[in-house]
Amino acid sequence: MSRVERVAQAIKEEAGNIIANELKDPRLGFITVMRVELTKDLQLARIYCSIMGSEDKKDKAMEGLESARGFIRRLLSERLKLRLSPELVFKLDKSVDYSIEIAEAIERIKDESKKDRGIDKKT
Repeated sequence: MSRVERVAQAIKEEAGNIIANELKDPRLGFITVMRVELTKDLQLARIYCSIMGSEDKKDKAMEGLESARGFIRRLLSERLKLRLSPELVFKLDKSVDYSIEIAEAIERIKDESKKDRGIDKKT
């Protein structure tokens, strides 16, 4: 594993811990850090987060993360002992929502297929 990958993994774990346990912003709901993409020069970290809830709640949570960005960056720098602390950019990870949509679509197709063949779910 390269240094960039190790630092990205450390940022993912520590940022997730900070968001879950140390931020007191009421806009933040249930947020999971899914992955971190770190530039080779360690100057920029894109933190992809999955947020449960409506679009409005996701927007508010992203605002909360944005307002806490400096605090999170400072804590990451202290805890990971990085010479230069990367700039943080929070991105909404929609892969979980997409997976749920795909699963629901597959279920609808299965149900329609059963109805077309005359198979009822209750039997």
